[in-house]
Amino acid sequence: MLVLGLDPGSRHTGYGLIDRQGSRLSCVGHGRLSLPRDAPLPARLAQLSRELETLVRAHAPDVAVLESLYHGINPRSLIVLAQARGALVATLALQGLEVREYTPAEVKTAVVGHGRADKEQVAHMVRLVLGLPRAPLPADASDALAVAICYAHRLRLDRLEDRG
Repeated sequence: MLVLGLDPGSRHTGYGLIDRQGSRLSCVGHGRLSLPRDAPLPARLAQLSRELETLVRAHAPDVAVLESLYHGINPRSLIVLAQARGALVATLALQGLEVREYTPAEVKTAVVGHGRADKEQVAHMVRLVLGLPRAPLPADASDALAVAICYAHRLRLDRLEDRG
């Protein structure tokens, strides 16, 4: 199963692709979709949608996973981030993908073991779980891979909950 994790942003959206074969996880790829700062928001959202569509068509993931919004940012940034997430979710839905969301605490718990882990702890565990080299991993790509790992670890539990 190929899982696409996304770390949404209005300037940079991280992505991570992992392959789940039983309990074994491997990294297929990761990176970021970067948007020009000086472009108007509608143009950035359109570019984000086009780039995500290209990524999805190139890799054909089985599911896409995003981190849900958190409250720790200012209202203007939250609104712009929500618009970027909306563009991502709409693009994924148009591609026929199942879309799942997890809170930041759920992601940290699934990857590190506790919901208050910092970014460095998450990145370290992402590298360990996926067998990646110790080289620095961009924060948005690391976060996207962490969301994908969370989905892979929670898959059986989530399917049981969906049936109940």
